Amino acid sequence: MATPLMPHATAAWLVDNTGLSFSQIADFCGIHILEVQAMADDMTGSKYTGRDPVHAGELAMDEIEKGQADEDYVLKMSKGPDQVRRTKGPRYTPVSKRQDKPDGIAWLLRNHPEISDGAICKLIGTTRNTIAAIRERSHWNIAEIQAKDPVTLGLTSQRELDAIVNRAAKKAGIDNTAANDARLGTDRDALIEELRAERTEAARRAEAALNGEDENVGKAELTADTLFKKAGE
Repeated sequence: MATPLMPHATAAWLVDNTGLSFSQIADFCGIHILEVQAMADDMTGSKYTGRDPVHAGELAMDEIEKGQADEDYVLKMSKGPDQVRRTKGPRYTPVSKRQDKPDGIAWLLRNHPEISDGAICKLIGTTRNTIAAIRERSHWNIAEIQAKDPVTLGLTSQRELDAIVNRAAKKAGIDNTAANDARLGTDRDALIEELRAERTEAARRAEAALNGEDENVGKAELTADTLFKKAGE
């Protein structure tokens, strides 16, 4: 069930401005009834600035009136809070990875010259001026730039990179099927090798565990025999 954008502030407003029951307010705001009761007792209400859900378009006045007339009535939200959506434009890159952008751009320019500057800007979150400077080797730090896969650097995902490469190749009339098949084959072989290594390691550990148990059993038997011999003596 959708809840208001600011549940506690909304609950504080409903406590102060309506005759709804604590249970109705708690259910509508998605908080515990004891929190609502604390607000009503002015233990926590002063911490929150009331937010009018009617003005925000989240609750109709008719719903409040229905709730005040019937304590068992369940309030219905008019609309859920607006979801945050990623806007169009350059990708946001954490500060810790921004220094890796030139390396990723150099790799794209060297390995996929068919990708447009605009596509690189959206993929990595850079500017056309930076791309041009790296291409023309006029970048201020060109001596330190080393072409590296942007996926390895964590600047983008393999799926997004493949999508842009395939789109650019199709537009340029380049058949990229063979390269994709080769990469998929390499990934598949690596996965098989990894699974094989895990299976071998698991078998080795199981065998080691069994050998350890056999040794413990042998020691226990030897100790028992020794005790019996001592008892007989």
